[in-house]
Amino acid sequence: MLLRKAILDCIVAGEVDLAFRRWTRPTVRAGGTLRTSAGLLQIVGVEVVSIDGITEDDAHRAGVERHELLSLLNAKAEGQVYRVELGSIGPDPRVTLRDDDDLSDGDVRELIERLDRLDRASRRSPWTRQVLGVLATNPHVRAQDLADGLGLQKAMFKNDLRKLKALGLTVSHSPGYELSPRGRALLVALVREDDG
Repeated sequence: MLLRKAILDCIVAGEVDLAFRRWTRPTVRAGGTLRTSAGLLQIVGVEVVSIDGITEDDAHRAGVERHELLSLLNAKAEGQVYRVELGSIGPDPRVTLRDDDDLSDGDVRELIERLDRLDRASRRSPWTRQVLGVLATNPHVRAQDLADGLGLQKAMFKNDLRKLKALGLTVSHSPGYELSPRGRALLVALVREDDG
């Protein structure tokens, strides 16, 4: 579920707590969370509603005028209209994690074990260290270009990047990616281990 930056800022400020979407099936569920550029959002509730039942107050709680909201919802013919109740939880914990470059020996061991598990679970050859190395030498390069250089499909490469991002090792940019401070610290430790 995509939300514009201005709406995200309003959610964090407590000014917006609803969103309306027309979906053939919902992309979020009640009790779940949504990672956004503004931090983590809680999905408080998701329910099917009648478009005619959307009030002016509902639209304001979604950060738009009613006529605007109805126009957006009517632009897509297929699917049902869903009312999504949102709440801000706080910053994305991956942001805090990726900035933590003070890795203890235990942190390094744990991260190496996690990388090894990702490599073992892969249907192709081990990839984690290769991708970390590529990001270290190619910051801000588009995913398609990086994937092409590795002989991978873009979707597969981006899936790999999401796994590294979940460990706090990468940062997404527009365009491209780079190693986070945590990722750079781990790469130094890996090089030290290989040299040792």
